[in-house]
Amino acid sequence: MVNLTQKERTLLEDQKHHEELCIKKYGNYAEQAQDPQLKEMFTKFQQKEQQHYNTIDQILNGQMPQMQNQGQSQQQQQGMGMQQNQQMQGQQMTSGKTGLINQSDIDLCNDMLATEKYISHTYDTAIFEFRDKNIRNILNHIQKEEQEHGEELFKYMQSKGGYNIQGASS
Repeated sequence: MVNLTQKERTLLEDQKHHEELCIKKYGNYAEQAQDPQLKEMFTKFQQKEQQHYNTIDQILNGQMPQMQNQGQSQQQQQGMGMQQNQQMQGQQMTSGKTGLINQSDIDLCNDMLATEKYISHTYDTAIFEFRDKNIRNILNHIQKEEQEHGEELFKYMQSKGGYNIQGASS
């Protein structure tokens, strides 16, 4: 049985609200995206955000979520992310171009990247406010996954010419 302080409960309610927002945004953006690869990425992230929401809801209901399955899915997701990155690089090599995406898809990616940055920051704050080490570890795990979403969005945008790093040298 998880016993939360009022402050911990409030922080979790905020995080739950953020996760709900991500679920809605990723779902809506998956429908709006024109690039099939982006649609797939948004759908995958929507499912992950639903897992985050469910985990937080369990804690709010006094249950301690199990982390074992999340670790396995994280390894699978990292493998899928690497495979997806290799596919993007392969597509670039065969086409000889970066496969530019349209402005609408760039805007969707920029919004979700900003959202992921914000949510990662709110997890950072929440982690420091929890007494229970297990809950801190769970929140830290979720935060890491949010950062991985941001990284995948960034890499996708960069591979499609939608995110240029100023002053970078090859």
